[in-house]
Amino acid sequence: MKQTLAILGLMICSFIATAQQKATELDKSPMDMTYFPANYPILKMNGKAKSEPFARVIYSRPLKNNRPIFGGIVKYGELWRLGANESTELEVFKNIKISGKVVAKGRYTLYCIPYETKWTIIVNKDTFSWGSFTYNSKKDLLRVDVPVTNTDDVAEALTIYFEDTAKGANLIIQWDNVKASVPITQ
Repeated sequence: MKQTLAILGLMICSFIATAQQKATELDKSPMDMTYFPANYPILKMNGKAKSEPFARVIYSRPLKNNRPIFGGIVKYGELWRLGANESTELEVFKNIKISGKVVAKGRYTLYCIPYETKWTIIVNKDTFSWGSFTYNSKKDLLRVDVPVTNTDDVAEALTIYFEDTAKGANLIIQWDNVKASVPITQ
């Protein structure tokens, strides 16, 4: 009986030792987060936040690495996860409007269908998805077309941030020499 218990104990210890997760390697496309208002956590920590945040975006930042981006690795007319790895997530802390269309307080994923002169931005209700592999258009909350512009500066890493406006903010999406602006109001 003692031998059986000892063997069983060794088997359990062996299983536990091999089942422990190892640390992951540094990702090539690090995850980042942007708030509106900008730097909200720091404002709150310093007692300077006037209210709850308006929104935040959590996304992975792929790098250009001398590759052609739009029309290259990001195909025109095809669904793009608007980043790398997990789908880009939009969390809104109050009801807002994107291009005049209502988005209720909650968490969503963002996708994009890029074209040369415009992008179709998609707000989707399916969260916790990786990439666009399980994208389901039936879960789209809204789609809006926004113009894109070419910039003089080249953004090596995909960059998403909020820019103040008189009526709210623009969600700026910039990568390579392309920039899109998505208007957000309350």
